[in-house]
Amino acid sequence: MGLTYNFFEYFVFFYASSMFLAYLILGVFSFISITRYRTYNSRLDDQFLLDSPLTPGISVVAPAYNEEKTIIVNVKSLLTLNYPLYEVIIVNDGSKDKTLELLIEEFDMKETPYAYVERIKTKPFKRIFKSTNPKYEKLTVVDKENGGTKADASNAGVNASQYPYFLCTDVDCILERNTMLKMIKPILNAKERVIAVGATLRMSNSCDIEEGVIERVKPPTGLIPRFQELEYLRAYLFGKMGWSLINAVPNVSGGLGLFDKEIAVNAGGYDGDSHAEDMDILTKMAAYMINNHQKYSIKYIPVSCCWTEGPPNVKILGRQRTRWSTGLAQIFFVHRKILLNPRYKKLGMIAFPFQLIYEFLAPVIEATGIVYFIYLILKGDVNWSMAGYIFLYSYSLAIMFGTLVILMDNFVKRQYKTGRETFKLWLVVFLEPFIYHPLLIFFSLKGYFNFYTSRQMEWGTMTRQGYDTKNKKGTPTPNINTENNNNG
Repeated sequence: MGLTYNFFEYFVFFYASSMFLAYLILGVFSFISITRYRTYNSRLDDQFLLDSPLTPGISVVAPAYNEEKTIIVNVKSLLTLNYPLYEVIIVNDGSKDKTLELLIEEFDMKETPYAYVERIKTKPFKRIFKSTNPKYEKLTVVDKENGGTKADASNAGVNASQYPYFLCTDVDCILERNTMLKMIKPILNAKERVIAVGATLRMSNSCDIEEGVIERVKPPTGLIPRFQELEYLRAYLFGKMGWSLINAVPNVSGGLGLFDKEIAVNAGGYDGDSHAEDMDILTKMAAYMINNHQKYSIKYIPVSCCWTEGPPNVKILGRQRTRWSTGLAQIFFVHRKILLNPRYKKLGMIAFPFQLIYEFLAPVIEATGIVYFIYLILKGDVNWSMAGYIFLYSYSLAIMFGTLVILMDNFVKRQYKTGRETFKLWLVVFLEPFIYHPLLIFFSLKGYFNFYTSRQMEWGTMTRQGYDTKNKKGTPTPNINTENNNNG
């Protein structure tokens, strides 16, 4: 037993150490990326892009399923984005509520003949609506049968789009007004072809919102959304910005991603059955470029461009994260030929192995460690001194990384108006390992189990609280939408 426990101790120690070292390296890479961003971001003036006839057009694609509580205010928000040439495509993915009826009534929509070309296969397309009001000429609504995933709905939006780039988002997301101006710059500044660009997402919970515009950013008051705010900042500022430096970004968020449409279509678009469509499409696009011997890059920008309504409680969080982990398992199964395949260069030799070891396997290893530790306690065979050192070591590093992420966020741009608000976010750094992280482990294992037992997954059930447009302060309305939501 002593030999077995010693092996367990050292395995946990070295696995945790390698993980922290990897993220520390990513953190250094992120800081370099953020510094470089400040340099190239200043090369193109926003007004120059607004005035130039050569600024490329962008199609904003936003799937919607049972979004009657938020659809109108969020579509209005998308229609007021600051960009010279763009369209907004809302894909009604077989909603069972009044989503489509509200869109038709509010925006004077009429069914219209349209050259819809199915370049990417989707569930049956029904019809297209355009507004009779010139004020909403940018808006197109695609009506289709429900495909069960956001991926299928996104493909329909891409099929209906007319511009060379498409920005995929969620209809519940609120975009910063200059989002497209900021996200197109890495494409225009790059020497090689940029196939995708991502940006930082945050929680809209508790923010002051007026007519679909963020008036003031606040940390979420709810504990679960506040954990997510910290998690998102760590993922984007400490992770994806680092991957961007070495051109090995594993995924561009489904909540906000700008894509080269030609490459996306040639790569086959989104996998209509995928529950991790953001990682799937980027993997397919990168593999397509590599297989065709074309140079490419994937970029991330550190600025917060998108605010999304995060799950407000454990129940809704569990649905979301179970689905995400099911999708992650799908990725490694569907794209298994890429893993450790030198043909796929950084994608196969760096990004995929990292995701497998430190994202996919981490919950399995941690859960196994917890169960084994409980077994040792029952057997009375625990080296409590060593266990204490391992705990303090891991806990201290977790606090350090959480603190660095918050400092990095303020280095990019101070979002909160008061130091007290920043302090409130920082406090969850101390609680996360005991409350939030164990929940994520459980939901990840549940998602893996669902995948490997071939359980059918819906695209989640998200309770949309919506916004009180009367007081214009983003206050949750008393009525909530509890229908199945395939947009997460």
